[in-house]
Order: sequence, then C-alpha cells, then structure tokens
Amino acid sequence: MSANRRDFLTATATVMTAAGAAGAAGAATAAADAAGGEGGPGVPSVVQPIRVFNLRELEERAKAVLPLGNWSFIAGASGDEWTKAENEAAFHRVTLAPHFLGGVREVDTSTTLLGSKLAAPIIVCPMGNQGLAHTTAEAGMAIGTAAEGLLMACSTQSTLPMEAIMAASTGPKWFQLYMPEDRGIAAELVTRAKAAGFKAILFTVDTQGGSPSERSLKAGFKPSNKPHGNFTKAVTTNRGLSWDDVAFVQKTSGLPVLVKGVLTERTVKQAVAAGVAGIQVSNHGGRGVDGSPATITVLPRLVQAADGKLTIVLDSGVRRGKDILRALALGAHAVGVGRPVYWGLGLGGSEGVKSVLAKLRFELQDVMMAMGAAKLSDIDSSFVNHA
Repeated sequence: MSANRRDFLTATATVMTAAGAAGAAGAATAAADAAGGEGGPGVPSVVQPIRVFNLRELEERAKAVLPLGNWSFIAGASGDEWTKAENEAAFHRVTLAPHFLGGVREVDTSTTLLGSKLAAPIIVCPMGNQGLAHTTAEAGMAIGTAAEGLLMACSTQSTLPMEAIMAASTGPKWFQLYMPEDRGIAAELVTRAKAAGFKAILFTVDTQGGSPSERSLKAGFKPSNKPHGNFTKAVTTNRGLSWDDVAFVQKTSGLPVLVKGVLTERTVKQAVAAGVAGIQVSNHGGRGVDGSPATITVLPRLVQAADGKLTIVLDSGVRRGKDILRALALGAHAVGVGRPVYWGLGLGGSEGVKSVLAKLRFELQDVMMAMGAAKLSDIDSSFVNHA
C-alpha cells in the first residue's frame, strides 16, 4: 500500500471517529466528505425515518428521489430480468403450515452467525457504489444496520474505503471479495479487511458472465459514474476463478470464508471439501446469469448436500418476514436482503435503512407468533408445504 493511500485511509477513519461523537448522521456525512466521492448531482442527502408499508413499494418511491441513471443501475438485472422476478415469485409457491395452539406468548428472533450475535437472522447483502443512492453511502448503511442489531456485508466496489465503513459503526461486518486478477492486490484487500475488523470474507463467484442491465443502458448510465473507495486505479477482476483462489484467500486472510453465488449441489460438496465456513445461496438478485433458478427453489437440495457442515445464508427475493421463515424452514441459517435497504438508504440515509430493517424484523416476529414458533430453533420443514 502506498504512503499516500495509507495517509488517506487514516485521515478518513479519524474523521469518522471524531464525527461519530457528534451523532450518526454527522458521522456518515463526514465519512462521505473524507472519501471525496458521492453519487453525482441530485443524490439525496436527507437523513430521516421513513414509513414502510411493505418492502416492494420502496423501489418506485426511490425512483422519485434518485437520478434516473442511478436508480436504473440499482433496480436493473441481466437479460429479460426473468430471474429477478422469479426470485420473488418462487417464495409464494412455498406455502405456510401454521402450528396453532402452541401456547406461544413471546418471540425471540436473535441468533449467532459465525460468532456474531444478531437481533435477527438478517444480513445486509454486499451492494456496491452506495454513494449512488445517498451522500453518506456505505457509512449510512453501516449506521442503520448496526442500529437494528444486524450484520452488514461490504462490497469490494464500495464508494467509501472499507476502513471508513468499519469506523462508521460498531456492528459486525463481513467483507465481500471480487477476486482481483493480481493476487498481490487480492492479498492487500483481505489483509486490510482483517486489520479493519471484518469478521469473514464473502468470496463471490457468480458474476463472471451474464448480460448487462438493459435498464441502465437505456438510461444512459455509465460505469465511470461509479466511484471506488478501495482502489486508487482500475483493478481487473479474475474471470477464471478456481478453488485454488478460494484456498489462497483462506490462507492469506486467516478469516472464515463463505462462497457467495452457490446454486448447485456440486459446488456445495466442493465447498465442504475445501473447508470453507459457509455458502451464500445467491443469484446476485438476478444480476448474474438470467435464467438461473430462484434461490429458494434450490435451497433444500443444497442444505442436504451440505449435511450440516456449512453455515448457509440465502439471498435474492426476500421481501417479507414470512420469506425469512420460509428460508429458515428449508434449512438456511440466515437471509440476506439487498435492494430494499438500498432504497431505504436513498429515501432516508441511515434512518431509512433502519426503518426498512425494523419493518422486516417486525414482520418476522409477527409471522413467528402466528405460526407458533417461539424461537428460531423451533422452525423446521414442518412449517412449510413444499412447492
């Protein structure tokens, strides 16, 4: 790491620490100012709670406040966006089987995920370039996520440097890695992540191909609009990933590694053999290969292949508390939520993020009470009717 780069990161973290004493909104704004990058003209800066009736409506609400190109990039998926739509539709084909007369009076949604205690089995998925939605970028996301007692995964392609994101809140965080072609750069990234205090590495494997988002192309969005907080120059991503790369990251980082983007039993069995800590069942919210299956449809097979040897997170299409229950009933340990919290960031900064996650937590509590589950360990396959 260059001396200039190190000085910049140190200064950013220092500003974050000082501003944190003045309040969450000030800390997030100071982080964005220190990083010197936002999302361009018209990006919101207001920090406010938002009223959330349901997570699906947030996309259209965010369209009214974000620059069209930015909104299109975030909302878009690859190809015909079939996989994006199927992710949500497939949850509805897994119907619920309530256990009435269970005497449940209180519900406990807390859990521990790879050593991190969480208020609910929810993580905020790694989403790049959050300065496209709000001036506070990932700092705002970190503050809102921590306020709800949840875990945030941070993207390699973040607007702010990973150190500034870590300094924004004391909540647990994982670092998502797009493996660079240059292993020296990869080693620097994961070493920085460990030094900053990230608890695990999400090794992403599902974006080596796939067609671009037609929404963002039509809106005229240009990749050059996206600021990159973790690099001082362009970095080439490794397009020929192998399990040897996973082993390199395991050895170099010394942190638990989860493989993100898993959709087949074959990959699960290879993950077990490689000794990784877990997998994230994901199709990148439909942004990878269009035509890939909805994650909830393959989850039972992947859980069986894992044979209890992996921590399993599922993302893509989670929009309701009952979706979380469905995923847990089919064997996931937690779920990841993406675009809805991105929209919350745009609509209200850290407070908007908090509002979205609070709504999701409330819905989980509500459906658990209705279904007869007092705690997460009560939830098993008997709570759902398989499609």
